[in-house]
Order: sequence, then structure tokens, then C-alpha cells
Amino acid sequence: MLTRARADFLTDEQRMIRDTARDFARAELAPRASAWEDSGWIPDEVVAQMGSLGLLGMTVPPEWGGTGADYVAYVLAVEEIASGCAATATLMSVQNGLGCGLVQAWGSDTQKRAWLPDLATGKAIVCFCLTEPQAGSEANNLKTRASESNGDWVLEGTKQFISNAKRAKLAVVFAVTDPEAGKKGLSAFLVPTGTPGFDVQKPEKKLGLKALDTCAIALSGCRVGGEALLGPRGKGLAIALSNLEGGRIGIAAQAVGIARAALEAAVAYAKERTQFGRKIAEHQSIGNMLADMHTSVNAAHLLVMQAARLRAAGVPCLSEASQAKLFASEAAERVCSKAIQVHGGYGYVREYAVERHYRDARVTQIYEGTSEIQRMLIARSLVE
Repeated sequence: MLTRARADFLTDEQRMIRDTARDFARAELAPRASAWEDSGWIPDEVVAQMGSLGLLGMTVPPEWGGTGADYVAYVLAVEEIASGCAATATLMSVQNGLGCGLVQAWGSDTQKRAWLPDLATGKAIVCFCLTEPQAGSEANNLKTRASESNGDWVLEGTKQFISNAKRAKLAVVFAVTDPEAGKKGLSAFLVPTGTPGFDVQKPEKKLGLKALDTCAIALSGCRVGGEALLGPRGKGLAIALSNLEGGRIGIAAQAVGIARAALEAAVAYAKERTQFGRKIAEHQSIGNMLADMHTSVNAAHLLVMQAARLRAAGVPCLSEASQAKLFASEAAERVCSKAIQVHGGYGYVREYAVERHYRDARVTQIYEGTSEIQRMLIARSLVE
């Protein structure tokens, strides 16, 4: 469904990456996404394919095994993958931003050599362990502790809602190293998930993204070497916040992809379903819904592209990222709801993908900062 908003004046490389992701999503993801929901797992071979296509280390330089693409190409690829399977897009987003991105930005040369090539090619999947049962958006209220012991660090605590938890070989874990230092007392660690005392709990039973393994993690006497510290001691909050722009733009792109898939399904259904002697697309009430959906998807896409271009140019864009995520995530829920309405009773059953799109879209208003957090940040940017 190509419009002026979709033409975007892309470079040849950006267009090639987008088209590669689109072809993969349509051929490999969309036809199988419902079955993966039933199994609660994205097949390993699919993740390996994504690694081979360069989708799991997109902004990592080629010398480290990555694609070396810019941020615009990355969000275009996320949108396409999300249109095929939102759960797979979340895996991709975590891997690129919270895995490759943080190791590339904050890792030592030794850490980069040890992890970045495998992360960029998908040979090692990462999970990001920040959220705790009592601390979601409040990143400086963590209870997990890291204590020094004979040159090592011993981690104790619980992490909640961790994507890729069962699949991951590496975890980026945030823990308090200096309880009296407030915001400056938080540090980050690279923890191999096979480390004794790193225990993945049973998968959560979720409304959407059911193919994605989302679990709690218990850290009990989890001992890692001093070299596991990611970045300087006490810079954990800065490390966590350093990905805010990129993470929120990525989730906004995911929301656009989900919404676009729902819109395309609704248009296709409206063109084939007959009521009162006409295709339902010819009824004004249905046409009005489709028009509103189309406008919302394109507006969200353009906000995402604006934020992505600013980030690719190295321009601070926290407000623009928050605007893109806020609008795209809330638009996705509206669009998916209307897609169900266009389908009527069929939209309420699992045989039709719009039911899954509606459930998958809802979380985009929650993770990487809730809509309420986005509004707070946008308002703050106006008055500071």
C-alpha cells in the first residue's frame, strides 16, 4: 500500500533493506505467526535467518559483524517485521537497541570482541534486565544489588517482564552497587545467562506477543568477574537512559507495522465482503473508517521517520521520539479496533489476523515508557 507518505525519498540502501525485510516478513513471518502464538516460541531457524539477513545487528559496523545501516533503515525494517509478526519485531528491537547498541556504545574493547560479533549475527541473543516487580518506569528505584567479593561481583534480586529471557545467552543486568549514592549508585553488567544463580522463571501468560518468551529472572548468588561491569561503575542510569530515544522510535515503528498490517487486512476484506448487494468497501460508513485508519497510519509513519532522521543525523530528539511513540502506539490500538469492526464477527475469531494485531498492539503503549511517561516528557520539553 504505497502512498506519498510511504515513498519517503529513501536512499537505495534504505530501500533495499526495507524491501528485504518486507519480503522476509511476508514470506516467512505472516503465514506462521499464529502458529507461533500457539507454541509460545519463535523458531530458532527463523531467528538464525534474521541474523543471516543482517536484521539483528543493523547499526553495528561491518567490522563487528553488523550491517552498518543508518537508523532510518533500521526503523523501516522494524516496521516491516512487525507487519508480519509483532513478537519477532520485539525480539529484533531488543537485540538491536538494548543488546548491540549498548555493548557498542559502552562496552570495552574486550567486551566488544567477546560479544558484539555474535550479537550482530544473531548467534547470541540478548535480554535486557532493568524492570523489577516494584520498578518499571522508575529506573532509579531498583532493589537488585551487586556486591564486590574478591574482585568479582555477586548479584542478588529479581527482574520482571524480561523479553528473550529463555532464548538469551547474554543479559544486560542493572543493579545497585552503591546504595547510598542515589542515582549515581546504579551500575550495569554483562552476564552470561548460563552463570550459576541466573535462573529464568516460567514464561508469563500475556494478552499479546505470545510467541515471545517473557519471563521473570531470579538472581541468587550470581557471581561474575570484574570484567562484567559495562561502562564505568555508577553509570548504570546513564546507560539505561542512553537508549531512550532509539528504543522509543523502534517501538513506534513496531506500532506502525502492526497498524499497517491491520489496515491492509481490513481493506482486503472490505473489497471482497458483500452486504446489501455491494462490497462493503463501497458503503460510506466502512469507507470512512478505512480513510481514518489510513490517515492515522501514515501520520504515525511520518512522525517515526522524522524522529529516525534526527537520530540518524545525531540530533537530540527525545521529545520527537516520545511524540512518535505516543501517537503511533495509541493510533495502532484505534486502527486495529476499527479493523476488527470492518471484519464484523469474523474479526473476533482467531482465523483472521486482525484479532492478533489488536492484542499485540496494546503493549506498545506500555513498554519502553508508558503513554503517561511520554506525555510527561513532551510537556516538560515545552516548558524547560
